[in-house]
Amino acid sequence: MKSCPAVMCFSLAIILAVALPSAAQEVSAPPVEGVVHFRRIGTTIACGGATTPSAIAEIKKMGFASDISLRLSSEPGANVETEAAAAKAAGLRYYHIPFDEHHPSDAAVDKFIQAITTPGVEPAYIHCSGGNRASTMWFIKLMVVDHWSADRAYKEARELGMKNPAMKAFGIEYARTHRRPAAPGGAVE
Repeated sequence: MKSCPAVMCFSLAIILAVALPSAAQEVSAPPVEGVVHFRRIGTTIACGGATTPSAIAEIKKMGFASDISLRLSSEPGANVETEAAAAKAAGLRYYHIPFDEHHPSDAAVDKFIQAITTPGVEPAYIHCSGGNRASTMWFIKLMVVDHWSADRAYKEARELGMKNPAMKAFGIEYARTHRRPAAPGGAVE
């Protein structure tokens, strides 16, 4: 039996249409004045490190709807109040969720999950001082809310700046004990 090129092309198109939506989005690293280690995933989120209040207007121009700071108020250069005012002036939702990398808490992750799943919060800019805590929170969200496997979530989080093995272990344990039910018809890895 001869193969029909039109049928083969149609079959390939169907396979790609089904396979591509489940693929992780590509991480890019465009330079942003006033942001250390800026990493962006399509139009969903970006993770970054130390961010000056003057960079917040640029974050808004890039299309972000919210600014989620994980910095402790006591960190050098955190400027939490100034950043909150800059976010408000730029028209961004602002969330300050202090997250201590040396003493990570479930309560901080709970607040982050609540914030990141609030309708209208995405695209979200998530940052800390170097990007590790921000990408760790995204790692946890991918497992808890989106039901990604730890390996798949870690691959994306690593590209966003996650580098601390202890944070990875914390994230996996949090996800194991806090995984949300899948949405009706949603795929679970």
